[in-house]
Amino acid sequence: MAENGIHIIGVTNCTQDVCAASGRISTQNGTALEIFERSHDEEKNSSLIGKVTRSGHTSTIEHIFFNLAFENVSVVVEQFMIEFRLASFTVKSRRYVDFSDCGYYVPEFMNDSDKLLYTETMEHLFNSYVKLTESGIPKEDARFVLPYCFYSNFYCSLNGRELINVLNAMLYGRGSRIKEIYDLGLSLLSQARETAPGLFVDFELKAKKYNDVTDIDFEGKEDSIPEDLCEILSYTSDGDKNICRAHLIEKYNFSPDEIETIVSREENINKILTSLIKSSRPRALESLCVTVRFNRVSLACLTHFARHRIQSICIPDLIKARRNDYVLPETVKADAEIEKIYKESFDRMSALYTELRNNGYTENELIYCVLSGSTLDIVTTMNAREMLLFFRLRSCTRAQWEIQEFANDFLFKLRKIYPALFKLYGPSCFLNGVCPEGRLSCGRSNEIKEKFAE
Repeated sequence: MAENGIHIIGVTNCTQDVCAASGRISTQNGTALEIFERSHDEEKNSSLIGKVTRSGHTSTIEHIFFNLAFENVSVVVEQFMIEFRLASFTVKSRRYVDFSDCGYYVPEFMNDSDKLLYTETMEHLFNSYVKLTESGIPKEDARFVLPYCFYSNFYCSLNGRELINVLNAMLYGRGSRIKEIYDLGLSLLSQARETAPGLFVDFELKAKKYNDVTDIDFEGKEDSIPEDLCEILSYTSDGDKNICRAHLIEKYNFSPDEIETIVSREENINKILTSLIKSSRPRALESLCVTVRFNRVSLACLTHFARHRIQSICIPDLIKARRNDYVLPETVKADAEIEKIYKESFDRMSALYTELRNNGYTENELIYCVLSGSTLDIVTTMNAREMLLFFRLRSCTRAQWEIQEFANDFLFKLRKIYPALFKLYGPSCFLNGVCPEGRLSCGRSNEIKEKFAE
């Protein structure tokens, strides 16, 4: 059995040769294949890649691709990783898989009594998870009592340039504050360096300049809890027309005067927007951007937000999660005994955190002492093209109920600002007329279509 940690399980079959060839092609004669055939000397390749990347031309190392397997790492590591938007992820779902015996990460402790307190609390929380699932609570609701040290397994694929960014953050940036992530970074660097040494020439020297942490102190009430599900902070002025202008330039290259004449008529705007929504390449939709704050998002729900790659999402450090504010599913509220078990889980974790904090442990060392149902607020900026995908997936009844509530509230507010555009948005059955879920369909497509048409 493989050890817990990160394992490179695949790499571009021509390894760093393709990076070296890309470094030569802009300055040497010959076809692409001829230059590649001259790029099989590992020592020369490593020297060339180091020289090219030192001069800032790091796009050359995007041509090598790495496949990583994360074996039994804490979900803290998973959350850290999925925020790298140029990487691809597939994660074991907590909505469908039973996590009662998945195991959990145990950090280093100053003494045995603190370690015992930690492990006893985690065992209690996993027992609570079992009690909930055995009582008929769906896994997607029972998972809220899982501690954020539980083991996650997932795959990640990324190019060489993004791998360097990941390693910088793990070893010199925000990840270095957490020992588990730092140790994983050392392991990954060792494996990657052995596979493609040229990518890591002077890595440590260059990485020491890396800084992804800004520590500025402001006074404020961190424990205040917003009431609205979401708040739209800003949006593109005249957004509907902005999209139409972009489309008319891209499609017809009309003059400014011609464009303004066309977009002055509401029926023209509706025609263009309807056409774009049905297009396979609705790039003009990217001309409209919205910045939105989502409040009281559970840690479990963060994955559903973060997996949307074409957005600018800002997520607070997990140490900012509210330990005394958590989601309470309707399935749990329906049974007084189950609700008592559920709430006791959060009380138990809060007590552990307080005792360990009093014993001298830092916030970063106690990052595992929070439950999946605890909340924090996030902010993101999406363009209308990405929102088309977001609402297609997240306003669907198959979506997890929490993000479904956020999506529906967000869409409701957008329809007030841009009625012509967002009256066209909704789940797949509303957009395309048919449900793509097959046997997993809710079977209520007519009802859903009527709902979103209102």
